[in-house]
Amino acid sequence: MPLVTTKEMFKKAYEGGYAIGAFNVNNMEIIQGIVDAAKEERAPLILQVSNGARKYAKPVYLRKLVEAAVEDSGLPIALHLDHGDTFELCVQSIKDGFTSVMIDASHLPFKENIKVTSEVVKYAHDHGVVVEAELGRLEGVEDDIKVSAADSSYTDPDQVQEFVSKTGVDSLAIAIGTSHGAFKFKGEAKLRFDILEEVSKRLPGFPIVLHGASSVIPEYVDIINKNGGSMQGAKGIPEDMLRKAASMAVCKINIDSDLRLACTAAIRQHLAENPSHFDPRQYLGPARSLITELVRHKLVNVLGCNGKA
Repeated sequence: MPLVTTKEMFKKAYEGGYAIGAFNVNNMEIIQGIVDAAKEERAPLILQVSNGARKYAKPVYLRKLVEAAVEDSGLPIALHLDHGDTFELCVQSIKDGFTSVMIDASHLPFKENIKVTSEVVKYAHDHGVVVEAELGRLEGVEDDIKVSAADSSYTDPDQVQEFVSKTGVDSLAIAIGTSHGAFKFKGEAKLRFDILEEVSKRLPGFPIVLHGASSVIPEYVDIINKNGGSMQGAKGIPEDMLRKAASMAVCKINIDSDLRLACTAAIRQHLAENPSHFDPRQYLGPARSLITELVRHKLVNVLGCNGKA
């Protein structure tokens, strides 16, 4: 089975009231941990690569690892560019074999966002690749994405129909109160389900995407803090809110920070308990296993996409 696009995944997810997990990948162990969980749960997957991951691991290595995941698992897997910020980056990712790209021009004025997104859509569709775009801006930090509270903004439902019709985009990331990174909220997270509901009315049957949707598992934060870390007060999105979003129009939920936290927690704990270990396999193995445990939980209890492959 070759890599797939997200078109059929999203159609089934929308009709079934669940969401597909879009997991950010940076190396072999992260990919293996995610795919092992999806194999056990027979879940479709989106493995996504940020520009930072492209620079770190090189696109050819990541694509070959994801192709190996398809061969190993037999699952429908899409390879997605996360937060592509230029036409050139999206084009290069398509040439590199990605089956889905995100053009994030949300920092631009509305009409300029439409213009840039339309250019990417035309090129991508001519090459059989689907496109995600974004309206509204999420607060937080993730790789090269840095948006202050002052610069963040909710998605305006009045803009979504014009944006989708003029760009021809295949899915739309919206801002309803999620946030990139692990240090998210001073108080409790509050998602604007009224905005999500209004967007879904304006775009019936159209797949919506949530970024910044890690829950920042307290157990992992505690392990990191107990073993030399400093993440006091880190918070994420409560999982019951994500389950509710997945039952509505949200067909893709992005998860990155939770993967990083699981990986780091396992490594810190292993080295604290085994200070003489120096073989990377000794501490990356537990990291991979904890990622598998995390992803299985997400697939079953948050996304609801287990058994949907």
